[in-house]
Amino acid sequence: MTEKNFLTVGEVAEILCVSESYAYKVMSQLNRELKDMGYWTVSGRVNSKYFYERTCYQGNDKN
Repeated sequence: MTEKNFLTVGEVAEILCVSESYAYKVMSQLNRELKDMGYWTVSGRVNSKYFYERTCYQGNDKN
């Protein structure tokens, strides 16, 4: 399986064990940080690599 480039709100909520409304807040903050660095973002999605880096969680395929 290939690694996903973006995570949805449902996936973020599941990974962090939080509600979807809180997951939207997390995603909004991360996307704001990415925009400030000059990256283009997608509303309702967050870059998976940046998410895992900032939250100290690991993707399913990492050890």
